[in-house]
Amino acid sequence: MFRIWGKIIKENHLLKDSVICLEGHEMSRTKKVYTALEKLCDEFDLAVPIWLDSNKTDFINHARTRFNQDSFMETIDFDYLDFQVIEEDHIWE
Repeated sequence: MFRIWGKIIKENHLLKDSVICLEGHEMSRTKKVYTALEKLCDEFDLAVPIWLDSNKTDFINHARTRFNQDSFMETIDFDYLDFQVIEEDHIWE
């Protein structure tokens, strides 16, 4: 199972959070990440943010990133969307 935890934070307070679970091994990790972000944004009624270089670097190094106003085309009423992998698929051969 692949699980992503998304949180909307404003002034250091959690406004909303959700866990997106994806099953199956047919998708690549990258596809799972993008799919989970789309599902999370749909659940939060947000436009999908743009991956800036800083987001990509943070996610590659830490399996976590924060999307702030710079990543959104529309104005947001929170400080950032925290996006974190909390469980990865493991294929044992």
